[in-house]
Amino acid sequence: MADQQAYTQVIEIMNGYFDGLYHADTKQLAKVFHPDLRYVNMIDGDYMNKSRDEYFDMVDRRTPPADRAEVRHDRIFSIEFGGTKMAFVRASMTMMDREYLDFLTLSNDHHGWRIMTKIFTYIPKTQEA
Repeated sequence: MADQQAYTQVIEIMNGYFDGLYHADTKQLAKVFHPDLRYVNMIDGDYMNKSRDEYFDMVDRRTPPADRAEVRHDRIFSIEFGGTKMAFVRASMTMMDREYLDFLTLSNDHHGWRIMTKIFTYIPKTQEA
């Protein structure tokens, strides 16, 4: 079972994750993603399975949502620990006119807590009345 310190560290990783994505900042994302990250998009017709470096190349080419003053909405639905070395986070973030659902696995090794896999899907953002 994980302790309060582990929970706090995972929350810090998630805050860095949301900030890094919103600002399209791969230097920030490098602090939260494990070097062996796998990035997997599960959308029909848009399937991707990329390494961290391949993913960072994509992020570096995008216009940050922050630069467009997009309203930011992110949420952690759950954090589940599997002992002291792994965790699972279910989270969402709205940006780039999409609502993303992320399943993130985290590992705790000599890098500290880091996101090891990002498997996600998205739907177009619903327009508010």
